[in-house]
Formats: sequence, structure tokens, C-alpha cells
Amino acid sequence: MKPASEIISRPILTEKASGLAEANKYVFEILPGADRAQVKAAIEASFKVTVQKVNILIRKGKVRRSRLGGGAIYQETTSRRAIVTLKKGDVISLA
Repeated sequence: MKPASEIISRPILTEKASGLAEANKYVFEILPGADRAQVKAAIEASFKVTVQKVNILIRKGKVRRSRLGGGAIYQETTSRRAIVTLKKGDVISLA
């Protein structure tokens, strides 16, 4: 089993993620090969909370056009995210 610091890359701090935090759901960027059980174990070990549910999604990287490289087209990196639902009363302080 990998350590929690390798499974969880970073928390996602966006306006949408802040709205989910009010519903006791938190969003993290995770390792591409991590599964639900590994994410659950990593969050519980790192933040000392009880995880009820883990939803994993893949955010495709956007296709962009470079202004400097003669209009070359490139794609941003694709990231994997986990939306973690905590037990009522548990809170993660991210800010």
C-alpha cells in the first residue's frame, strides 16, 4: 500500500468545490492508478476523519492553441479527482 502523500496529490480549491464542502464533500486530485479503497484509507489516515463514500472522476485536459509556437495545438494534462463524502460532524480544514 502506498503512503497517503503519494495517493493524494492536492486538494481542489475552486468555487464549486467550496459549495460541495458545505454538503460535507471534499475534492482531491489523486494518483492515476489509485482506487476507491486506497483513497478512503489515505484520507482517513491523513485527516483523522471517517469517509462514507468516494466518487472518482476523470477530468479531461482541454485542447489549447499556442500563440508562440505558430499556432501549435496541445492538450493540457488529464487529471483524476476524488469527491469524498465524510460522516456527519467530521470536517477537513483545507484553507
